[in-house]
Amino acid sequence: MGKTGICTSRNQRWSSRVAVAVAGVVVSGTALVGPAQAVPLFPGGPEIPTLPGLPSAPQLPLPEPAPAPANFSAPSLNPGEGEVVGVAQPVIIRFNEAIGDRAAAERAIKVTTSQPVEGGFYWINDSQVRWKPTDFWPANTQVTVDAGGAHSTFTIGDALVATADDNTKQITITRNGEVVKTMPTSMGKPDHETPNGTYIIGEKFRDMYMDSSTYGVPVDSEEGYRTYVEYATRMSYSGIFVHAAPWSLDAQGNTNVSHGCLNVSTEDAKWFYENSKKGDAVVVQNTAGGVLSGSDGLGDWNR
Repeated sequence: MGKTGICTSRNQRWSSRVAVAVAGVVVSGTALVGPAQAVPLFPGGPEIPTLPGLPSAPQLPLPEPAPAPANFSAPSLNPGEGEVVGVAQPVIIRFNEAIGDRAAAERAIKVTTSQPVEGGFYWINDSQVRWKPTDFWPANTQVTVDAGGAHSTFTIGDALVATADDNTKQITITRNGEVVKTMPTSMGKPDHETPNGTYIIGEKFRDMYMDSSTYGVPVDSEEGYRTYVEYATRMSYSGIFVHAAPWSLDAQGNTNVSHGCLNVSTEDAKWFYENSKKGDAVVVQNTAGGVLSGSDGLGDWNR
């Protein structure tokens, strides 16, 4: 028998090992529900046992695509690293050079948020692009911006929204949807009506002089003025502020007597100065003043 016997013996030993291996699979799977099913390796081919109930292979997340190469040097980013801003604040990217291919520049900018936020780019000019959400940011969102080597991670804070209604002459302020303050106000008088629209809170001044000559009205003219004010919170680059106006207390809540600003009491102006932050929203409604320009610089939501 010689070689033939050796081959037979080896085949028997191999078959025994296979039988043990298969038996081991069956034993280890006794806690599984249902009999094993046979699945062909390929049409018409041999079958192998399968065990129902085993978890499928995990789906690994696809890597995020890297930003396209930048066609600009590292720009300045606003908000800056670590800032906490309001829900109306846009991302502002100022380039060091004029951008010829705007689409290529947009592809090189990555805006990442800690929760899903829809939005888009819009250009102010060839050296400045902005990005803002379709609606106000969700409160407490973390935002990261990467653009041509520049980086900034900032946080959206509480949703503070002030609504100034000319029908009631009141400013109603909500924080995360709940009313926290109501202030009587006096807005722009006839021929100086406060424009409607959504404003974005900018810089704040503990005190300052307001001067009509800064927008072309001489101080010594009939409608001119140079007035010292306290607790001034900017809401437009065209010169509209929420500020203390103790001289108009009798008008606040019933009559418009300002040159466009939102006059409030010193106490209320101080509260607003201390509680509002860059990027908070002020919504003005029901005036006869048209709409704040979307190119104002703090009028982005009116574009």
